[in-house]
Amino acid sequence: MGEPYESETDRIFELQEEVHQLKEAVASHAVVDQAIGMVVALGRVTPDQGWAVLKDVSQHTNIKLRNVAELILIWGRTGDMPPEIRAELEDALDRHGPTQVPGTPPL
Repeated sequence: MGEPYESETDRIFELQEEVHQLKEAVASHAVVDQAIGMVVALGRVTPDQGWAVLKDVSQHTNIKLRNVAELILIWGRTGDMPPEIRAELEDALDRHGPTQVPGTPPL
């Protein structure tokens, strides 16, 4: 008769884990959306292009998209960005958008 109790406990644990994962996904989504907004504003691209730029930077640097988004948000606050991320961001904007990263000298 211990089985129903164990399965209820297991189910509660599974639901708690699912809630935790959903909370993380919502937080991650917010970070990515904010970074897309920065790329849109600073790179003068559409939101779809901003998303493509983030994906490209993530794929070409082998850094998770959420982490790329966090680095872009840090850049917005501090002006600091790792050189390899900045170079890839410039390249991705060249591929997807009409302009360059603000603050860089013209070619």
